[in-house]
Amino acid sequence: MAKCEVCGKGVTFGIRVSHSHRRSNRAWKPNVKRVKVVLNGKPTHMNVCTRCLRSGKVERAL
Repeated sequence: MAKCEVCGKGVTFGIRVSHSHRRSNRAWKPNVKRVKVVLNGKPTHMNVCTRCLRSGKVERAL
């Protein structure tokens, strides 16, 4: 699974609990997009989570 190259956000694991309280493993996956960004004045592809895109931590290339 992809990880955000800006903030390092990745998969988080936990336990799913059913109505009858049976427990099984589950994973929360971050919303990571492969986008073209401007890095050091040059456009390049990065895996960035939507939180970093929305907050303006990276500048998207046109």
